[in-house]
Amino acid sequence: MEKPNIVYIHSHDTGRYIAPYGHAIPTPNMQQLAENGVLFRQAFCANPTCSPSRASLLTGQWAHSCGMGGLVNRGWSLPHPERLLPRVLRQAGYQSVRAGFQHVVKDPLEGGYERILADGEHAEARAASFLAQAHERPFFLDVGFNATHRKGRGFDGPPEGELPTDPGYVRPPAPLADTAATREDMALYIDAARTLDRQMGHVFAALDEHGLRENTLVICTTDHGIAFPRMKCNLTDHGMGVMLIVRGPGGFTGGQVVDGLVSHIDLFPTICEIAGLQKPAWLQGISLCPLVGGEQAAVRTEVFAEVNYHVCYEPQRAVRTAGWKYIRRFHARSQPMLPNCDDSLSKDHLLAEGWRASEEAEERLYDLVGDPFETRNLAAESVHGATLADMRGRLQRWQQETDDPLLSEPFFMPPATAEVVDPDALSPKESTAMSARAFLGVE
Repeated sequence: MEKPNIVYIHSHDTGRYIAPYGHAIPTPNMQQLAENGVLFRQAFCANPTCSPSRASLLTGQWAHSCGMGGLVNRGWSLPHPERLLPRVLRQAGYQSVRAGFQHVVKDPLEGGYERILADGEHAEARAASFLAQAHERPFFLDVGFNATHRKGRGFDGPPEGELPTDPGYVRPPAPLADTAATREDMALYIDAARTLDRQMGHVFAALDEHGLRENTLVICTTDHGIAFPRMKCNLTDHGMGVMLIVRGPGGFTGGQVVDGLVSHIDLFPTICEIAGLQKPAWLQGISLCPLVGGEQAAVRTEVFAEVNYHVCYEPQRAVRTAGWKYIRRFHARSQPMLPNCDDSLSKDHLLAEGWRASEEAEERLYDLVGDPFETRNLAAESVHGATLADMRGRLQRWQQETDDPLLSEPFFMPPATAEVVDPDALSPKESTAMSARAFLGVE
Protein backbone atom coordinates (compact mmCIF):
# COMPACT_ATOMS: atom_id res chain seq x y z
CA MET A 1 0.00 0.00 0.00
CA GLU A 2 1.37 3.40 -0.96
CA LYS A 3 1.89 5.61 2.06
CA PRO A 4 -0.09 8.86 1.90
CA ASN A 5 1.47 12.26 1.93
CA ILE A 6 0.47 14.36 4.93
CA VAL A 7 -0.08 18.12 5.09
CA TYR A 8 -0.48 19.48 8.60
CA ILE A 9 -1.74 23.03 8.06
CA HIS A 10 -2.45 25.10 11.13
CA SER A 11 -3.01 28.54 12.56
CA HIS A 12 -2.65 30.53 15.76
CA ASP A 13 -5.72 31.48 17.80
CA THR A 14 -8.58 30.65 15.40
CA GLY A 15 -10.82 28.47 17.57
CA ARG A 16 -13.87 27.53 15.50
CA TYR A 17 -14.47 31.03 14.14
CA ILE A 18 -14.60 30.13 10.46
CA ALA A 19 -17.48 29.58 8.03
CA PRO A 20 -17.72 25.76 8.27
CA TYR A 21 -18.73 26.15 11.91
CA GLY A 22 -21.58 28.47 11.01
CA HIS A 23 -19.97 31.86 11.54
CA ALA A 24 -20.46 34.77 9.16
CA ILE A 25 -16.75 34.87 8.38
CA PRO A 26 -15.76 34.57 4.70
CA THR A 27 -13.44 31.55 4.61
CA PRO A 28 -14.39 29.83 1.33
CA ASN A 29 -11.26 27.70 1.02
CA MET A 30 -11.72 26.11 4.41
CA GLN A 31 -15.41 25.70 3.62
CA GLN A 32 -14.55 23.80 0.44
CA LEU A 33 -12.07 21.64 2.34
CA ALA A 34 -14.83 20.71 4.80
CA GLU A 35 -17.32 19.96 2.01
CA ASN A 36 -14.84 17.50 0.49
CA GLY A 37 -13.47 16.06 3.71
CA VAL A 38 -14.63 15.53 7.30
CA LEU A 39 -15.59 18.30 9.72
CA PHE A 40 -15.25 17.50 13.42
CA ARG A 41 -17.78 19.64 15.28
CA GLN A 42 -16.59 18.67 18.78
CA ALA A 43 -12.80 18.81 18.50
CA PHE A 44 -10.74 20.11 21.43
CA CYS A 45 -7.15 21.00 22.13
CA ALA A 46 -5.32 19.49 25.09
CA ASN A 47 -4.17 22.85 26.43
CA PRO A 48 -5.53 26.24 25.29
CA THR A 49 -2.12 27.92 25.22
CA CYS A 50 0.16 27.93 22.18
CA SER A 51 3.25 25.75 22.76
CA PRO A 52 1.62 23.16 25.06
CA SER A 53 -1.26 22.71 22.60
CA ARG A 54 1.07 22.11 19.66
CA ALA A 55 3.35 19.85 21.67
CA SER A 56 0.37 17.71 22.71
CA LEU A 57 -0.83 17.36 19.13
CA LEU A 58 2.62 16.50 17.77
CA THR A 59 3.46 13.98 20.51
CA GLY A 60 0.00 12.46 20.97
CA GLN A 61 0.23 13.14 24.72
CA TRP A 62 -1.41 15.38 27.28
CA ALA A 63 0.63 18.49 28.06
CA HIS A 64 1.82 17.40 31.50
CA SER A 65 2.68 13.96 30.11
CA CYS A 66 4.92 15.33 27.36
CA GLY A 67 6.38 17.86 29.81
CA MET A 68 5.32 21.04 28.02
CA GLY A 69 3.97 23.42 30.62
CA GLY A 70 4.52 26.81 29.00
CA LEU A 71 5.59 28.83 25.99
CA VAL A 72 8.76 28.38 23.97
CA ASN A 73 9.24 32.14 23.88
CA ARG A 74 9.22 32.09 27.70
CA GLY A 75 11.90 29.45 28.07
CA TRP A 76 10.11 26.11 27.74
CA SER A 77 11.19 23.44 25.27
CA LEU A 78 9.80 19.96 24.73
CA PRO A 79 11.93 17.61 26.90
CA HIS A 80 11.39 14.62 24.58
CA PRO A 81 11.69 15.88 20.99
CA GLU A 82 12.22 12.28 19.85
CA ARG A 83 8.48 11.80 20.38
CA LEU A 84 7.52 14.44 17.82
CA LEU A 85 5.46 13.27 14.86
CA PRO A 86 7.89 14.67 12.23
CA ARG A 87 10.71 12.62 13.75
CA VAL A 88 8.67 9.43 13.86
CA LEU A 89 7.54 9.85 10.25
CA ARG A 90 11.07 10.67 9.13
CA GLN A 91 12.30 7.44 10.69
CA ALA A 92 9.55 5.63 8.77
CA GLY A 93 10.84 6.94 5.42
CA TYR A 94 8.92 10.20 5.11
CA GLN A 95 10.49 13.43 4.00
CA SER A 96 9.61 15.85 6.79
CA VAL A 97 9.43 19.50 5.78
CA ARG A 98 8.37 22.68 7.55
CA ALA A 99 7.16 25.98 6.10
CA GLY A 100 6.32 28.78 8.51
CA PHE A 101 6.67 28.90 12.27
CA GLN A 102 7.11 26.27 14.95
CA HIS A 103 6.45 26.81 18.64
CA VAL A 104 7.51 23.59 20.37
CA VAL A 105 11.32 23.46 20.67
CA LYS A 106 13.89 26.21 21.23
CA ASP A 107 16.28 24.72 18.70
CA PRO A 108 14.46 24.32 15.35
CA LEU A 109 16.81 21.48 14.42
CA GLU A 110 15.30 19.38 17.23
CA GLY A 111 11.88 19.48 15.59
CA GLY A 112 12.58 16.47 13.40
CA TYR A 113 12.37 18.26 10.05
CA GLU A 114 14.64 17.16 7.23
CA ARG A 115 14.10 20.50 5.53
CA ILE A 116 13.08 23.87 6.91
CA LEU A 117 11.99 26.00 3.98
CA ALA A 118 12.11 29.24 6.00
CA ASP A 119 10.60 30.89 9.04
CA GLY A 120 8.42 33.95 8.93
CA GLU A 121 5.97 35.18 6.36
CA HIS A 122 4.84 33.73 3.02
CA ALA A 123 4.72 30.14 4.23
CA GLU A 124 2.04 29.46 1.63
CA ALA A 125 4.37 30.34 -1.25
CA ARG A 126 7.19 28.22 0.15
CA ALA A 127 4.82 25.30 0.71
CA ALA A 128 3.43 25.60 -2.82
CA SER A 129 6.96 25.65 -4.24
CA PHE A 130 7.79 22.46 -2.38
CA LEU A 131 4.60 20.77 -3.60
CA ALA A 132 5.58 21.60 -7.19
CA GLN A 133 8.77 19.56 -6.87
CA ALA A 134 9.20 15.88 -7.73
CA HIS A 135 8.70 13.62 -4.71
CA GLU A 136 10.46 10.27 -4.53
CA ARG A 137 9.24 9.61 -1.00
CA PRO A 138 6.00 10.36 0.81
CA PHE A 139 6.20 13.66 2.64
CA PHE A 140 5.00 15.28 5.84
CA LEU A 141 4.59 19.01 5.23
CA ASP A 142 3.99 21.27 8.23
CA VAL A 143 2.60 24.68 7.22
CA GLY A 144 2.07 27.19 10.02
CA PHE A 145 0.31 30.57 9.80
CA ASN A 146 -0.12 33.36 12.35
CA ALA A 147 -2.57 35.74 10.63
CA THR A 148 -5.11 35.31 13.45
CA HIS A 149 -2.51 35.75 16.19
CA ARG A 150 -2.65 39.22 17.73
CA LYS A 151 0.03 41.64 16.64
CA GLY A 152 0.06 43.94 19.64
CA ARG A 153 -3.61 44.75 20.08
CA GLY A 154 -4.71 43.89 16.54
CA PHE A 155 -4.32 41.25 13.85
CA ASP A 156 -3.21 40.93 10.27
CA GLY A 157 -5.44 43.00 8.01
CA PRO A 158 -7.76 41.83 5.22
CA PRO A 159 -6.41 40.11 2.11
CA GLU A 160 -4.42 42.43 -0.12
CA GLY A 161 -6.68 44.49 -2.33
CA GLU A 162 -9.83 43.92 -0.25
CA LEU A 163 -11.70 46.36 1.97
CA PRO A 164 -11.75 45.87 5.74
CA THR A 165 -14.82 44.43 7.43
CA ASP A 166 -17.37 47.01 8.60
CA PRO A 167 -17.71 46.53 12.39
CA GLY A 168 -21.26 47.86 12.28
CA TYR A 169 -22.42 44.52 10.88
CA VAL A 170 -20.41 42.19 13.08
CA ARG A 171 -21.44 39.98 15.99
CA PRO A 172 -18.84 39.67 18.80
CA PRO A 173 -17.94 36.20 20.09
CA ALA A 174 -20.34 34.61 22.56
CA PRO A 175 -18.63 35.43 25.90
CA LEU A 176 -18.59 39.18 25.15
CA ALA A 177 -21.26 41.87 25.22
CA ASP A 178 -22.29 43.47 21.95
CA THR A 179 -20.61 46.89 22.10
CA ALA A 180 -18.84 49.18 19.67
CA ALA A 181 -15.46 48.09 21.07
CA THR A 182 -16.11 44.35 20.85
CA ARG A 183 -17.59 44.67 17.35
CA GLU A 184 -14.54 46.57 16.17
CA ASP A 185 -12.26 43.97 17.73
CA MET A 186 -14.16 41.14 16.07
CA ALA A 187 -14.08 42.92 12.70
CA LEU A 188 -10.29 42.99 12.98
CA TYR A 189 -10.29 39.24 13.68
CA ILE A 190 -12.56 38.56 10.69
CA ASP A 191 -10.15 40.38 8.39
CA ALA A 192 -7.30 38.22 9.70
CA ALA A 193 -9.37 35.06 9.20
CA ARG A 194 -10.01 36.09 5.60
CA THR A 195 -6.25 36.45 5.12
CA LEU A 196 -5.65 33.08 6.74
CA ASP A 197 -8.18 31.46 4.42
CA ARG A 198 -6.48 32.91 1.36
CA GLN A 199 -3.10 31.65 2.59
CA MET A 200 -4.43 28.14 3.19
CA GLY A 201 -6.24 28.19 -0.13
CA HIS A 202 -2.92 28.78 -1.90
CA VAL A 203 -1.63 25.49 -0.45
CA PHE A 204 -4.84 23.58 -1.25
CA ALA A 205 -4.68 24.82 -4.85
CA ALA A 206 -1.07 23.65 -5.16
CA LEU A 207 -2.08 20.14 -4.10
CA ASP A 208 -4.67 20.06 -6.88
CA GLU A 209 -2.40 21.65 -9.47
CA HIS A 210 0.31 19.05 -8.99
CA GLY A 211 -1.92 15.98 -8.79
CA LEU A 212 -1.35 15.36 -5.08
CA ARG A 213 -4.89 15.64 -3.77
CA GLU A 214 -5.99 12.01 -3.89
CA ASN A 215 -3.06 10.61 -1.90
CA THR A 216 -2.56 13.46 0.56
CA LEU A 217 -4.09 13.58 4.01
CA VAL A 218 -4.77 17.23 4.86
CA ILE A 219 -5.16 18.07 8.55
CA CYS A 220 -6.40 21.63 9.05
CA THR A 221 -6.62 22.89 12.63
CA THR A 222 -5.59 25.57 15.12
CA ASP A 223 -4.01 25.57 18.55
CA HIS A 224 -6.94 26.86 20.65
CA GLY A 225 -9.62 29.53 20.97
CA ILE A 226 -9.38 33.05 19.63
CA ALA A 227 -7.33 35.68 21.48
CA PHE A 228 -10.23 37.38 23.23
CA PRO A 229 -11.07 37.58 26.95
CA ARG A 230 -12.54 34.40 28.43
CA MET A 231 -11.49 32.41 25.38
CA LYS A 232 -7.82 31.63 24.69
CA CYS A 233 -6.12 30.34 27.88
CA ASN A 234 -9.49 29.26 29.32
CA LEU A 235 -10.95 25.78 29.78
CA THR A 236 -14.47 26.55 28.66
CA ASP A 237 -15.31 25.44 25.12
CA HIS A 238 -14.49 29.00 24.03
CA GLY A 239 -10.84 28.20 24.77
CA MET A 240 -10.65 24.42 24.29
CA GLY A 241 -12.77 24.23 21.15
CA VAL A 242 -10.83 24.08 17.88
CA MET A 243 -11.56 23.79 14.21
CA LEU A 244 -10.57 20.40 12.79
CA ILE A 245 -11.06 19.49 9.15
CA VAL A 246 -9.44 16.37 7.68
CA ARG A 247 -9.50 15.39 4.01
CA GLY A 248 -7.88 12.47 2.22
CA PRO A 249 -7.19 8.72 2.38
CA GLY A 250 -8.67 6.57 5.12
CA GLY A 251 -12.27 7.62 4.49
CA PHE A 252 -11.83 11.33 5.20
CA THR A 253 -13.98 12.36 2.27
CA GLY A 254 -17.52 13.20 1.25
CA GLY A 255 -18.34 16.23 3.37
CA GLN A 256 -19.03 14.21 6.51
CA VAL A 257 -19.84 15.98 9.76
CA VAL A 258 -18.81 14.20 12.97
CA ASP A 259 -20.32 15.11 16.35
CA GLY A 260 -18.26 12.71 18.48
CA LEU A 261 -15.79 14.12 20.99
CA VAL A 262 -12.20 14.17 19.71
CA SER A 263 -8.93 15.56 21.00
CA HIS A 264 -5.84 16.90 19.25
CA ILE A 265 -3.90 14.01 20.77
CA ASP A 266 -5.99 11.63 18.64
CA LEU A 267 -4.38 12.83 15.40
CA PHE A 268 -1.01 11.07 15.88
CA PRO A 269 -2.56 7.57 16.26
CA THR A 270 -4.89 8.33 13.35
CA ILE A 271 -1.94 9.12 11.10
CA CYS A 272 -0.19 5.94 12.21
CA GLU A 273 -3.22 3.86 11.25
CA ILE A 274 -3.66 5.48 7.85
CA ALA A 275 0.07 5.29 7.05
CA GLY A 276 0.37 1.69 8.28
CA LEU A 277 2.88 2.56 11.01
CA GLN A 278 3.29 0.95 14.41
CA LYS A 279 1.93 3.24 17.11
CA PRO A 280 4.60 4.41 19.58
CA ALA A 281 4.11 3.23 23.14
CA TRP A 282 3.81 6.75 24.53
CA LEU A 283 0.66 7.67 22.60
CA GLN A 284 -2.35 8.56 24.75
CA GLY A 285 -4.78 9.33 21.93
CA ILE A 286 -7.32 7.22 20.06
CA SER A 287 -7.52 6.77 16.28
CA LEU A 288 -10.35 8.66 14.61
CA CYS A 289 -10.65 6.16 11.78
CA PRO A 290 -13.63 4.28 13.32
CA LEU A 291 -15.57 7.56 13.36
CA VAL A 292 -15.20 8.19 9.65
CA GLY A 293 -15.50 4.54 8.70
CA GLY A 294 -18.96 4.35 10.24
CA GLU A 295 -17.88 1.67 12.71
CA GLN A 296 -18.52 3.85 15.76
CA ALA A 297 -20.49 7.00 16.51
CA ALA A 298 -17.96 7.91 19.21
CA VAL A 299 -14.44 6.90 20.23
CA ARG A 300 -14.43 8.93 23.45
CA THR A 301 -16.83 9.50 26.30
CA GLU A 302 -14.75 12.41 27.59
CA VAL A 303 -11.93 14.77 26.71
CA PHE A 304 -9.52 16.51 29.05
CA ALA A 305 -7.56 19.73 28.98
CA GLU A 306 -5.30 21.76 31.23
CA VAL A 307 -3.64 25.13 31.74
CA ASN A 308 -0.34 25.61 33.53
CA TYR A 309 1.66 28.64 32.40
CA HIS A 310 1.00 31.29 29.83
CA VAL A 311 2.35 34.62 31.10
CA CYS A 312 1.54 33.77 34.73
CA TYR A 313 1.09 30.50 36.55
CA GLU A 314 -2.62 29.62 36.64
CA PRO A 315 -2.95 25.83 36.98
CA GLN A 316 -6.32 24.37 36.01
CA ARG A 317 -7.72 21.06 34.79
CA ALA A 318 -10.96 20.18 32.99
CA VAL A 319 -12.97 17.19 31.87
CA ARG A 320 -15.73 17.43 29.28
CA THR A 321 -18.36 14.86 28.35
CA ALA A 322 -21.11 15.23 25.76
CA GLY A 323 -23.33 16.94 28.33
CA TRP A 324 -21.16 18.31 31.14
CA LYS A 325 -17.98 20.29 31.82
CA TYR A 326 -16.04 20.31 35.09
CA ILE A 327 -13.19 22.78 35.68
CA ARG A 328 -10.97 22.87 38.76
CA ARG A 329 -8.52 25.63 39.65
CA PHE A 330 -5.37 24.60 41.55
CA HIS A 331 -4.58 28.13 42.58
CA ALA A 332 -4.71 30.22 45.75
CA ARG A 333 -6.23 33.38 44.31
CA SER A 334 -9.84 33.70 43.22
CA GLN A 335 -9.35 36.34 40.53
CA PRO A 336 -8.32 35.32 37.00
CA MET A 337 -4.73 36.16 36.06
CA LEU A 338 -5.41 39.06 33.71
CA PRO A 339 -1.88 39.09 32.20
CA ASN A 340 -2.79 35.71 30.70
CA CYS A 341 -5.31 37.48 28.45
CA ASP A 342 -3.97 39.22 25.33
CA ASP A 343 -4.37 42.99 25.29
CA SER A 344 -7.24 44.12 23.08
CA LEU A 345 -10.19 46.46 22.69
CA SER A 346 -12.37 43.75 24.22
CA LYS A 347 -10.11 43.43 27.25
CA ASP A 348 -10.19 47.21 27.71
CA HIS A 349 -13.99 47.07 27.70
CA LEU A 350 -14.15 44.35 30.35
CA LEU A 351 -11.60 46.07 32.56
CA ALA A 352 -13.63 49.27 32.40
CA GLU A 353 -16.65 47.25 33.56
CA GLY A 354 -14.86 45.85 36.63
CA TRP A 355 -13.43 42.58 35.33
CA ARG A 356 -10.33 42.99 37.52
CA ALA A 357 -12.45 42.49 40.66
CA SER A 358 -14.34 39.43 39.37
CA GLU A 359 -13.84 36.06 41.03
CA GLU A 360 -13.71 32.51 39.77
CA ALA A 361 -14.74 29.52 41.86
CA GLU A 362 -12.32 26.74 42.71
CA GLU A 363 -14.73 24.31 41.03
CA ARG A 364 -17.08 24.92 38.13
CA LEU A 365 -19.73 22.59 36.74
CA TYR A 366 -21.64 23.42 33.56
CA ASP A 367 -24.66 21.80 31.94
CA LEU A 368 -23.64 21.97 28.28
CA VAL A 369 -27.13 21.09 27.04
CA GLY A 370 -29.02 23.73 29.01
CA ASP A 371 -26.15 26.23 29.17
CA PRO A 372 -23.89 25.70 26.13
CA PHE A 373 -22.01 28.99 26.68
CA GLU A 374 -21.00 27.90 30.22
CA THR A 375 -22.35 30.91 32.08
CA ARG A 376 -24.00 29.32 35.14
CA ASN A 377 -21.82 27.43 37.59
CA LEU A 378 -23.84 24.57 39.12
CA ALA A 379 -21.11 23.18 41.39
CA ALA A 380 -22.69 24.52 44.58
CA GLU A 381 -26.22 23.32 43.79
CA SER A 382 -27.06 20.17 45.74
CA VAL A 383 -29.36 18.83 43.03
CA HIS A 384 -26.29 18.30 40.88
CA GLY A 385 -24.24 16.64 43.61
CA ALA A 386 -24.11 13.24 41.92
CA THR A 387 -23.00 14.77 38.63
CA LEU A 388 -20.33 16.82 40.38
CA ALA A 389 -19.01 13.72 42.14
CA ASP A 390 -18.93 11.82 38.86
CA MET A 391 -17.02 14.56 37.06
CA ARG A 392 -14.59 14.97 39.96
CA GLY A 393 -13.94 11.25 39.80
CA ARG A 394 -13.32 11.30 36.06
CA LEU A 395 -10.79 14.10 36.43
CA GLN A 396 -9.00 12.49 39.36
CA ARG A 397 -8.73 9.13 37.57
CA TRP A 398 -7.21 10.84 34.53
CA GLN A 399 -4.73 12.73 36.71
CA GLN A 400 -3.72 9.50 38.41
CA GLU A 401 -3.45 7.49 35.19
CA THR A 402 -1.33 10.20 33.54
CA ASP A 403 0.78 10.99 36.61
CA ASP A 404 -0.24 14.63 36.78
CA PRO A 405 2.32 16.47 38.93
CA LEU A 406 -0.40 18.61 40.49
CA LEU A 407 -1.63 15.59 42.44
CA SER A 408 1.38 15.89 44.73
CA GLU A 409 2.98 19.28 44.04
CA PRO A 410 1.65 22.85 43.93
CA PHE A 411 3.78 23.64 40.88
CA PHE A 412 4.22 22.19 37.43
CA MET A 413 8.01 22.27 37.55
CA PRO A 414 10.05 22.84 34.38
CA PRO A 415 12.06 20.06 32.76
CA ALA A 416 15.81 20.38 32.33
CA THR A 417 15.21 21.79 28.85
CA ALA A 418 13.61 24.94 30.26
CA GLU A 419 15.68 28.05 30.93
CA VAL A 420 15.58 28.82 34.64
CA VAL A 421 15.81 32.43 35.76
CA ASP A 422 16.94 33.90 39.03
CA PRO A 423 13.78 34.26 41.18
CA ASP A 424 15.18 37.46 42.66
CA ALA A 425 14.98 39.00 39.19
CA LEU A 426 11.23 38.43 38.95
CA SER A 427 8.81 41.29 39.56
CA PRO A 428 6.31 40.88 42.42
CA LYS A 429 3.10 40.30 40.45
CA GLU A 430 0.21 38.62 42.18
CA SER A 431 0.74 34.93 41.53
CA THR A 432 1.29 31.94 43.78
CA ALA A 433 4.18 31.03 41.51
CA MET A 434 6.16 33.98 42.84
CA SER A 435 8.53 31.98 44.98
CA ALA A 436 11.99 30.51 44.86
CA ARG A 437 10.59 27.85 42.55
CA ALA A 438 9.36 30.29 39.92
CA PHE A 439 10.96 30.28 36.52
CA LEU A 440 10.69 31.77 33.08
CA GLY A 441 7.07 31.87 32.05
CA VAL A 442 6.01 33.89 35.08
CA GLU A 443 6.12 37.65 35.34
